[in-house]
Amino acid sequence: MDWPSAIKGFKAYMKLERSLSANSVEAYARDIDKLQQFAEQGTKPVKPDDIKLADLRQFINFINELGMIPSSQARILSGVKAFYKYLLTEELIDSDPSELLESPKIQRKLPDTLSYNDINKLIAAIDLSKPEGMRNKAIMEVLYGCGLRVSELTELKLSNLYLDIEFIKVTGKGNKERLVPIGNEAIKALKLWIQQVRPNIPVKKGHEDIVFLNRRGAGLTRVYIFTMIKELAAAIGLQKNISPHTLRHSFATHLVEGGADLRAVQEMLGHESITTTEIYTHLDREYLKSTIIQHHPRN
Repeated sequence: MDWPSAIKGFKAYMKLERSLSANSVEAYARDIDKLQQFAEQGTKPVKPDDIKLADLRQFINFINELGMIPSSQARILSGVKAFYKYLLTEELIDSDPSELLESPKIQRKLPDTLSYNDINKLIAAIDLSKPEGMRNKAIMEVLYGCGLRVSELTELKLSNLYLDIEFIKVTGKGNKERLVPIGNEAIKALKLWIQQVRPNIPVKKGHEDIVFLNRRGAGLTRVYIFTMIKELAAAIGLQKNISPHTLRHSFATHLVEGGADLRAVQEMLGHESITTTEIYTHLDREYLKSTIIQHHPRN
């Protein structure tokens, strides 16, 4: 078995069997690329089905010596374990060499959060006199008001907006769909963008159902959202290094601090936990909506 064919099969498996997004599949493939480079750097290159536990331990030491932080090492190790689980499932190997491989200990670092005042300042810094101003305000309101991932925002569809009943449907990791309550401020901003500005944009074919478009009528990129938020932060003199995920984390933090039930917040974020997944999968939608409306500061 050679590395290119093994990695190609692994990518197809992760996409078709695990239903992972293209970004996640590529991330896993990059992790195995690193293992391949390590395996082939010696005088006697090692094929994927000849790798032993000792080789994998040397690989972990290798990436540790490169200066990778424990969280990055753990992510790569997760990719390696998934790769060998795939080879074992497909009966391309007889035993899994990664089974006894230990993960590096990780100290969880909590992401930065913004105060409600900072959120208001960021939104107030948007120049509504510019054509994209109304769109950018709606983006900020939805990111913070619904706690979306940036990919969930860029892929948000008009057909998945149920503003009359105050819900939107988003597609999260693993193509899993969930309903998320949406509050008044985000609804108002969305309606202004959709009804007054978006109709004036010539929409590109294939992007007719995308909510947020650029001036050429195509969907926005993740990079644009990152750049927009960093420019707003600079405009108000915010010293923190923020990203779209900062708004998502602030959304959750403000709800919990306001007294919202942790299970409801977990459901709204679309998170899964190995030990408590079942707790978060059967919550009543009306309860979710009342939770966000009652506790989110922008309602």
